[in-house]
Amino acid sequence: MTKMRLAVFALLGVGFVWGAAFVLMKDAIKQQPYMDFLATRFTVAFLAMLILRPAVATRFEKGDVSYGALLGAVLALGYITQTIGLELTTAATSGFLTGLYVVLTPLIAWVFMRQTIAKRVVVGVLVALGGLAIFSGAASDVEFQVGQLWLVACAVFYAIHILLLGKHGKGRSAYRFAMLQIGWMAVVTWGFAIVDGYQPPPNAEVWFAIFFTAILSTVIAFWVQTWAQTLIDPARVALIITSEVIFTALVAVAVGQEPITFAMIFGGGLMFIAMLIVEWPSKKQPVQLQTQLHE
Repeated sequence: MTKMRLAVFALLGVGFVWGAAFVLMKDAIKQQPYMDFLATRFTVAFLAMLILRPAVATRFEKGDVSYGALLGAVLALGYITQTIGLELTTAATSGFLTGLYVVLTPLIAWVFMRQTIAKRVVVGVLVALGGLAIFSGAASDVEFQVGQLWLVACAVFYAIHILLLGKHGKGRSAYRFAMLQIGWMAVVTWGFAIVDGYQPPPNAEVWFAIFFTAILSTVIAFWVQTWAQTLIDPARVALIITSEVIFTALVAVAVGQEPITFAMIFGGGLMFIAMLIVEWPSKKQPVQLQTQLHE
């Protein structure tokens, strides 16, 4: 298996972990204020990475701290706006609007970075968008309200983060750069958490959610994403990690939080087809990828 193919499977693993984490967080933030939860989560994640590999984590190179701060701040704003939006609108509409980063990533890259978009990526994005709309059940009821605007902002921040990571992450230690981003995410969320007084996790259930999201869906997931984007262009990364929406539904159905529906099956199937369109091996693919990675 090539490194690029391994990166694809690793990103699908990230999608699964994020999907499972969403189900856990849904109950946890009912018991602890979401900003306090995020601050605790990112602090635990940062300390874990620092303790596990102190030699790698503290051997900074030029640009690590400044770019880590930039990407960490953008990603923190993505998490914050998503959480606010989830509290103000329905879960179905939240899934659809947050998933718009799949479309926004190549669009922003084309408008602001003058990156060309491969035809198969365009087709894959359109199919994924249709599948995401059906999957979330939001295709016929997308009315822009305050909460939904927060989620559009979230999608923009996620798309910007993916593009910035693709631009500034290459050639850096994936572990150290992921740790720095997480550290700055902790700084940003603590800044908001202490405004109205920090409330610690109230019980073992919330602590479990914190450690699951901190270690698996933060430390490991962002380490994998940072590494994978040294091999795969940002538009494809955005499309692959959209699998988070599918895994969220599967886990929610498995634990009894959501009933399985035809829209879920059909929409999820379209999203899977979209990933196959982009990822299916072809003789031309290596040349296309090399061109994109050097733009």
